[in-house]
Amino acid sequence: MDANELLERYAAGERDFRDTDLFRADLSNAELSGVSFFRTSLFGANLFRAKLIGCDFFRSTLIGANLYCANLSGANLTGANLTGANLSGADLSGADLTDADLGGADLSYATLHYTDFTGANLFRAMMVDAKLNHAKLVRVRLRGANLNGAITEGATFSKVMGLSEEAKQDLLDRGAVFPELTEAVSSPSA
Repeated sequence: MDANELLERYAAGERDFRDTDLFRADLSNAELSGVSFFRTSLFGANLFRAKLIGCDFFRSTLIGANLYCANLSGANLTGANLTGANLSGADLSGADLTDADLGGADLSYATLHYTDFTGANLFRAMMVDAKLNHAKLVRVRLRGANLNGAITEGATFSKVMGLSEEAKQDLLDRGAVFPELTEAVSSPSA
């Protein structure tokens, strides 16, 4: 299937595009809210400024995809492969990125309020000036991730891997929550 066929079928009311191959499809500025891209290959696709509100990308392949300034609020990206994807300036508010692979992805300036990153791989991800207010980062791999200037008010970092003590302190100073540190301070000494 190519981008034009997908857009025609979407305009006709179709919303289920599961297991579709959209390799390098150009869907820039497309309105595709509510679509199921369940296990779809969007390898290298151009989704620049696409409106993808509430879309289902469960176990989809978005390696190297361009999602610059795309609106993915409320999207399900559970288990999706976003290795090297450009999500700079994207809105992922309330999105589910559980077990997603974001290794080397660019999330700079992205809006990630209430986003669930449980079990996600953020190895060498760029999150410069990202807005992570109330995001959930549990069992996340953060080795080599760049969180410079990220807004982390109320963001929960629990059992994260690859984060230096200096980086933890910096995140704490910016309002992040580390439950393990809170428990260690509040537990009575023997």
